[in-house]
Amino acid sequence: MSSIDPAATTIMERIDALARLSEMPDALARRCFTPEHRRANDLVGTWMQGAGMHVHQDAIGNIIGRYEGERDGLPAVMIGSHLDTVVMAGKYDGMLGVLTGIACVDALYRSGKRLPFAIEVAGFADEEGVRFHSTYLGSCAISGSFDLRSLERSDADGITLADAMRSFGLDPDRIGEAARKKEDIIAYLEVHIEQGPVLENENLPVGAVTGISGASRLLITLEGEAGHAGTVPMGMRHDALAAAAECMCLVEKVAGDAGNVVATVGRISALPGAANVIPGRADFCIDLRAPDDCVRADAFGKIQTGFAQIAEYRGVSVKTETIHDTPSVSCDVTLTNAIAASIEACGWRAMTMPSGAGHDAVAMAGLVPVGMIFVRCEGGISHNPAENITGADAKAGLDVLSHVLNNFPASIRP
Repeated sequence: MSSIDPAATTIMERIDALARLSEMPDALARRCFTPEHRRANDLVGTWMQGAGMHVHQDAIGNIIGRYEGERDGLPAVMIGSHLDTVVMAGKYDGMLGVLTGIACVDALYRSGKRLPFAIEVAGFADEEGVRFHSTYLGSCAISGSFDLRSLERSDADGITLADAMRSFGLDPDRIGEAARKKEDIIAYLEVHIEQGPVLENENLPVGAVTGISGASRLLITLEGEAGHAGTVPMGMRHDALAAAAECMCLVEKVAGDAGNVVATVGRISALPGAANVIPGRADFCIDLRAPDDCVRADAFGKIQTGFAQIAEYRGVSVKTETIHDTPSVSCDVTLTNAIAASIEACGWRAMTMPSGAGHDAVAMAGLVPVGMIFVRCEGGISHNPAENITGADAKAGLDVLSHVLNNFPASIRP
């Protein structure tokens, strides 16, 4: 690794160190407000301090380092991504962006260089939404769009978000203190693995993101009637799980027919969960995404109509709860052009591309202009232990981000 580049070597070694902070012994899982989250914040904070930054943890649990500009108190360009993971995760999703930001600041610090703006690097507390089904908690708090109703959400163990925050040493009543003012932050930049195969297919290490798809996450509950598997005739059953299976097939068909829509059922449960009992209840979740919000809304409407028809036909009830809904977001044109120019300056063809995955940039776009740099990942695999990038590609992301900062658009600078 050291033959590639010392800074890239450091990024990759630090990613490995964070990957060891896991709730699972043989795989990566790090949910918000867990002991592993605390250890990750502490470790990242140490790295931030070593890069010349003043470090603090804010009211939602984001770890933030600040590197002052040519004079103290200047507005900042924020660089960030998340430190939480999905279950059975890959180790680059989120962490790459935080550590690339630290590496950029470290290079400035070691050369004694200050820019016409401050730089803040943020390790966001919860982007994935795995524990409480509320995504972008950290970045929403910073952008001032945190939904206080999320505090009442419970995890699988019945612990509310508010109680989890208290156990982490935070005060839920002070979340508003994490919100930042527009005059304090001039732009947000995020480096992230692509999580798809396009860059690899184009033989390019990096790309400039033009926008992020809108996303809806839904919880579906079907209530039927439990009964004996051997005594209730097939035509007289109210099988909630069979109805759920039909609903899931409908989700796949609606998304496929729509064209530019993706829909995923990633979790399902059935009660009472015995082999010889007809399921009386089934719960599953839907993740629905599209770059066009109208197309996504149309697909959602067709899914709801179809669910109602299936429920009536099968003699069950259906309830749909929307637990996450974010509109599509366009990256700032000036920042996207600056990223594309930096890619070319670093010696590669500047490819622009949309993101089908959600990122903290979605929440930050409500506060400031946002720009994103994608880094190639092997096979396009993500949210999977097989997720992988090379040190050379980590260096490419670092070089592009550094070039953007050192040639930041004058029209956005304070």
